[in-house]
Amino acid sequence: MRKTKIGIVGCGNISGIYMQSPRTFEILELVACSDVLMERAQARAAEYGIPRACSVEELLADPEIEIVVNLTNPQAHAPVALQAVRAGKSVHNEKPLTVTREEGQELLTAARAAGVRVGGAPDTFLGGGLQTCRKLIDDGWIGEPVAATAFMLGHGHESWHPNPDYYYQPGAGPMFDMGPYYLTALVSLMGPVRRVTGMSRITFPERVITSQPLYGQIIKVNTPTHVTGLMEFASGAIGTIITSFDVWSHELPRIEIYGSEGTLSCPDPNGFGGPVRIRRAGAKEWSEVPLTHIYTENSRGIGVADMAYALRSGRPHRCSGEMAYHVLDIMHAFLDASREGRHVELQSNCARPAPLPLGLRKGQLDA
Repeated sequence: MRKTKIGIVGCGNISGIYMQSPRTFEILELVACSDVLMERAQARAAEYGIPRACSVEELLADPEIEIVVNLTNPQAHAPVALQAVRAGKSVHNEKPLTVTREEGQELLTAARAAGVRVGGAPDTFLGGGLQTCRKLIDDGWIGEPVAATAFMLGHGHESWHPNPDYYYQPGAGPMFDMGPYYLTALVSLMGPVRRVTGMSRITFPERVITSQPLYGQIIKVNTPTHVTGLMEFASGAIGTIITSFDVWSHELPRIEIYGSEGTLSCPDPNGFGGPVRIRRAGAKEWSEVPLTHIYTENSRGIGVADMAYALRSGRPHRCSGEMAYHVLDIMHAFLDASREGRHVELQSNCARPAPLPLGLRKGQLDA
């Protein structure tokens, strides 16, 4: 198999698992990495045996690199990705796709003009857990999906993250930080969303950092930290999502899908495995379902590999820029609806990504 050469921009904490992806996916070859701190890029290159640590400009000038994996901070997602597509590279952004809708639209327009592809994390919906859920829905195990719930509730980052201020600023908060995992899972399982409404609040205007090295510093909170959204899917199903940094404890599920013939309990969308449980109409107990698909361990980078296969065959890639933009649009629409007291009709749309084939061997994505 001819390998697809990729380069990584951004060598922070999340980069490690992406740098391991060529060991899992035979189609990928990581040939260069870059970071604003050259010593950090050099350290990662040495750690993972990457041939070159270089500047962004040098990486984008390499004619052999087909895909740029953009792992910069969210504010840099748009400018770095635009540089990449204007250099003739396809690009896969970490979540969210961009911070603003306008940036996302500009990126997708520029990619179409350049004839390259845009993809976006998360790619966890391609894991064995959520792919099993997709198969159960597609095969009719719960009948017609009529509703869904999704919950991500905790008390924020200031007790454990070394630099938590970012999580309380616009473009972050619980919805933009964790919402992409839950919303991408829902869209992949149930299709796109037609309209939304929502409510949000800032419960604690200031947060005190209790982690090191910034212990005792005060964070001014400038984005909602408890967001509730209601979604009407294009199919007619109704969804509810709550994301919060204001909750000390809870006993709610991650994601449940309610169908005309039963209920499906889905695993953590921030992971790749199970458990997957189902309780069909009339059943007295929940049943755990054996996973139908592989890639149940941490397989971040699977979306990049899927794009590489798609570039070879011409098929659509599953972690599409259109889906990532649709999720971005939904998140902004929740806040718009809360601020303006109305329903928001979404202007974006996307195709429901194709499921992965059954029977793949490890390292492979196309049958």
